[in-house]
Amino acid sequence: MKKFREIKQNAIKTLQVEANSVKNLVDFIDNSFAEAILAILKFKGRLIITGIGKSAIICNKIVSTLNSTGTPAVFMHAADAIHGDLGMIQSEDIVICISKSGETPEIKNLVPLLKKGGNLLIGMVGNTKSFLASQSDYIINCSVDEEACPNNLAPTSSTTAQLAMGDAIAVCLLKARNFSSADFAKYHPGGALGKKLYLTLKDFTFTNLKPQVFEDDSIKTAIFEITKARLGATAVIDKKNNILGIITDGDIRRMLDKYDQINNLKAKDIMSRNPFSLESGCMAIEAVTVMSDKKITQILVTEKSKYCGIVHIHDLNKEGIY
Repeated sequence: MKKFREIKQNAIKTLQVEANSVKNLVDFIDNSFAEAILAILKFKGRLIITGIGKSAIICNKIVSTLNSTGTPAVFMHAADAIHGDLGMIQSEDIVICISKSGETPEIKNLVPLLKKGGNLLIGMVGNTKSFLASQSDYIINCSVDEEACPNNLAPTSSTTAQLAMGDAIAVCLLKARNFSSADFAKYHPGGALGKKLYLTLKDFTFTNLKPQVFEDDSIKTAIFEITKARLGATAVIDKKNNILGIITDGDIRRMLDKYDQINNLKAKDIMSRNPFSLESGCMAIEAVTVMSDKKITQILVTEKSKYCGIVHIHDLNKEGIY
């Protein structure tokens, strides 16, 4: 039990120290930060994000976030830069160099080359009196009081602060560019998150079968149609493709419970009239909300008020939307 208590205390202390480090960054959002954001917005090139060690790993995450939110960014390892990777930097690019100390040999070798190339340099530093800070056009302060490491050595609080500041930069840029959910979907078409932003009901009715019967069709016809489409229901329509009702698996079970003889029954005798429907252009995620609110597992879909298919909750499940 004593070991459990020590483990939990160490974990809590780590999170508290890192949380305080991030909280203190609020005091460092100054004019230099704002000027750096405006400079990035003004330039037509890319953001080149560079660093070394643990900071290089943070650089990669920031690059990924920027690219997915509308700001073209490229990672360049500070050690590789002086061995050929400097060639990736174009004249209109801005460089963000991330370093806790701002004094590592690789950074000291790289910075003069960046200045010689005439690129705007933004230093994200943990030491505002460092070599990197003195050479930067804009400084983004990421100083921390202490690392969460008990020896105050392993990058923990400092890298957490860098990561959080990178998010702050990305969010400022996407808001300034009016980056919308539709824009976000363009960069995330394969994930569940992106699918929630671009999939419509039409994307599902396009691939599903279209179960339908007329109101005077037999119950046998309705059951065959439900079974064939495997959507748990069939629409009941008129000759002009208007929806009159819906017959679900549940309606079939209720019919068997209510009637001893079903041979003379028609679709109109057991259908649920005036069922709820949505237009095919409706976002799939909106359909999820409707189906949940109405406690239904499938929904009829129309196009210009005419029946065009059924979407089942399982369809949405498969795409990770529900």
